[in-house]
Amino acid sequence: MKTRSERCRTPTAPMTTSLIAAVVYRPDDPLEALLDNVARSLAARGVRLGGVIQHALPARGEQACGMQLENLETGERFHLSQNLGAGSAACRLDADALARGAMAVRAAVEHRVELVVINKFGAQEAAGAGLRDDMAQAVAIGVPVLTAVAERFVPDWKAFAGDDCALLPPRLDAVLSWWDQLQAQG
Repeated sequence: MKTRSERCRTPTAPMTTSLIAAVVYRPDDPLEALLDNVARSLAARGVRLGGVIQHALPARGEQACGMQLENLETGERFHLSQNLGAGSAACRLDADALARGAMAVRAAVEHRVELVVINKFGAQEAAGAGLRDDMAQAVAIGVPVLTAVAERFVPDWKAFAGDDCALLPPRLDAVLSWWDQLQAQG
C-alpha cells in the first residue's frame, strides 16, 4: 500500500486527478494575484465558481493593514481584518467576516458550483477551525476545492486532505492543468 506522502504529491510532481488541490506557496509568492488570475481565467471559460479569495488593501493612516474577502459567486467584497486602533502594527482577523466567508462557501456548495476556491488553508484551518469543515463538506458531496497552503502548513494539510489530494506549484498553468485534467475525467 502506498503511503500518504506518495499519494499527496509534492509541487514538483502533482497528482492531477484529485477533487481537492492546494497551491503550495512561500511568503514571497504573489498568492493573491495568482488566485485572482485563476478565478478570472476559469470564469472566462464559463466555469461556475464559488468560495472566497483574499485581496490586500493598501495601508492607510492608522490602519497597519487591511484585507478583504471576495465572494466569487456574487462578487461581493467584505473586510476580513479589523482595525485595532492607533499605534497598532498588527492585523486582527474579524470573526464576523470569517463567518461571512463560511456562509459564502456553504451557499456555493448548495448551489452546486463547479469549483469552490478558498483563499487558503492557514493557521485557523490547521487548528481545526476556519473554513476547514466547509472544504470537507464540498469534497464530500463531489464539488472540487482549490485552496492554497503555506509550506509550513503542508503537514497539517496532508493530515486533513488525506490520501487523495494534489499539491500544486504556485503557477497559473499548473492550476489550470489540474482543472483541465479533472474535467477530462468527467
